[in-house]
Amino acid sequence: MKLDLIPRIKHPNSNNFFLLSGPCAIEGEDMALRIAERIVSITDKLSIPYIFKGSFKKANRSRVDSFTGIGNEKALKILKKVSDTFEVPTVTDIHEVADAEMAAAYVDVLQIPAFLVRQTDLVIAAARTGKVVNLKKGQFMSPESMKHAVRKVIDSGNEQVMVTDRGTMFGYQDMVVDFRGVPTMKAFAPVVLDVTHSLQQPNQSSGVTGGRPDMIGTIAQAGIAAGVDGIFMETHFDPANAKSDGANMLHLDHLEALLTRLTALRQTVNQFR
Repeated sequence: MKLDLIPRIKHPNSNNFFLLSGPCAIEGEDMALRIAERIVSITDKLSIPYIFKGSFKKANRSRVDSFTGIGNEKALKILKKVSDTFEVPTVTDIHEVADAEMAAAYVDVLQIPAFLVRQTDLVIAAARTGKVVNLKKGQFMSPESMKHAVRKVIDSGNEQVMVTDRGTMFGYQDMVVDFRGVPTMKAFAPVVLDVTHSLQQPNQSSGVTGGRPDMIGTIAQAGIAAGVDGIFMETHFDPANAKSDGANMLHLDHLEALLTRLTALRQTVNQFR
């Protein structure tokens, strides 16, 4: 995948990491535009290529009463408005084969969730849209095995593919990042580190996923040091009241300071490449 193949991406030649960031789910137009405006301001200042992230629906929920979305078309139109307003590309995750063509009409990058990355029909449907495909590594999969998911995209006639590591299950209720997977997966695709989902504490008895947002800086810095191409990070101006994944999101007020540190670290890492 080449960043200059993604429409409207800014700073493709900055030699910085690229960023996929935004709220876990699209909760409404105002919140999406508010978050996007702030992130665009920060990434422009730091010359970070930026892709706005927001799920148009949440299909993987622990409980039947969990928030799933505001309506597919409504959320997708908001993603398109973010893209048009700020001239940035957008990414959203898809869950069913029919989602691929529908979402592709509104966004630039289609993301395959970690639990679904071995679903061949879904991966192929995403690839055949011609959009960039972001494959999330399953929590249950080895880094080496992700080459097969990448090959499904390429064999479908689409070479615009990247892999995102979002941690590996460590026991029943924790995640761990194995940074040995970064160079392993970079052998067959650009690699992104999903910092915030890697800090989830799933399968809680309450049915609400926990998290360790206090460790976001540590994991992100380790990822940059390990040589990841991109960082994935969910953020919100009020994580405590976010409708999805609030327990592991970064507060928007802390984003600029963290990205400034990561940019400085990336410049140091580049000297040793």
